[in-house]
Amino acid sequence: MNLVEKIKQKKVRCAIIGLGYVGLPLAVELAEAGVEVVGIDLDKSKVDSINNKKSYIQDVPTARLKELVSKGMLVATTAYSALMNVDTINICVPTPLRKTKEPDISYIVKSAEQITRYLKKGQLVILESTTYPGTTDEVLLPMFEAKGLKVGKDFFLAFSPERVDPGNPKYTTKNIPKVVGGVTPACTEAAKALYELAIDNVHSLSSTRVAETVKLLENTFRSVNIGLVNELAQMCDKMGIDVWEVIDAAKTKPFGFMAFYPGPGLGGHCIPIDPLYLSWKARLYGFEARFIELASQINGEMPEHVVRMVGDALNTKGKSINGAKILILGVAYKKNVSDCRESPAFEIIHELNQKGAKVIYNDPYVESFKENSLKLKSVKLTPEVLRKSDCVVIVTDHDKHDYDFIVKNASLIVDTRNAIKAKNSKVVKL
Repeated sequence: MNLVEKIKQKKVRCAIIGLGYVGLPLAVELAEAGVEVVGIDLDKSKVDSINNKKSYIQDVPTARLKELVSKGMLVATTAYSALMNVDTINICVPTPLRKTKEPDISYIVKSAEQITRYLKKGQLVILESTTYPGTTDEVLLPMFEAKGLKVGKDFFLAFSPERVDPGNPKYTTKNIPKVVGGVTPACTEAAKALYELAIDNVHSLSSTRVAETVKLLENTFRSVNIGLVNELAQMCDKMGIDVWEVIDAAKTKPFGFMAFYPGPGLGGHCIPIDPLYLSWKARLYGFEARFIELASQINGEMPEHVVRMVGDALNTKGKSINGAKILILGVAYKKNVSDCRESPAFEIIHELNQKGAKVIYNDPYVESFKENSLKLKSVKLTPEVLRKSDCVVIVTDHDKHDYDFIVKNASLIVDTRNAIKAKNSKVVKL
């Protein structure tokens, strides 16, 4: 029986390397589809949490996880030796940027080194981690073929970009369409068969490079358009125009316009990082991706712009940032989640601290955080906390924030998210 037939008959055992926001939801979907899944992660706390039937990912309810672990359909381990007993392997590890803003694929390479140790005939390996075009066939393929196995015949290799949107109740791992490209047609067929067990719509592509570039285009599209409206926001501020009203009016047009909104800076693992993977690769071919670089520059300047707004707002009250008590509302990178990856809140807090401010924060989803040398705990929103704050800065607009209560008790608010709709003399908007 070949691999595709084994997959379709659910006679395979799957491994997921990396049990974060991408890996754990995928593991759960595959296990619920009826195949045994082993999750591999070097973070022992994650492994222990799964084996103790407790979820640490908001999009995976503990009740779902508990049922699968109890049935033996999902188990977690820190040992890569578990790869000896699986048919398919999905790599879902982080791909950050180095300080030089160059791609850091070290987590991918380390995972591939471990896979190489245990790779055997008939196995399928799929990379899901976002990366630059060429990673799958330039980095992974030579490592695996060095064992004397032939791709498309002895083993199968493909790329399928993750498309996770944490906290989105409408679009989940199961109903977000999946694109997949293999090194060979046989690789694509095997990968497509695996995903079709658990995902509603799977779209085949001609190559791994196309699949890798699809993911980068998706997030570059967002980065560039957000950069445009962030620049527009600064321009409108100089001209005394309400940028939010401009955008709301423009989106009444039923064609040729898609609304994007300004904010305090980009957050999350994808949008601030992925476009730079593409521009880095383009430079190797002598091509400068000017739109990408400019958008990254504009978006990267937004936290500093917010700090300037805070300084200007305090000046109107005869105060300076130095010595001011500033309350940050929301440190997660997006609303209604606990995910703080690349959140602009950290840079804003750092800049305010550098200028002598006394900063506290409230986030109903983030009890505490440690970012480099910065360590804070969320404070409770009380009338006294709000009244004692010289300025309240809305960085993340959570639905759990009661803005009527905040406006009533705060003396000055800098709103970077248009969270407060009604005009109010206390409120300064981005």
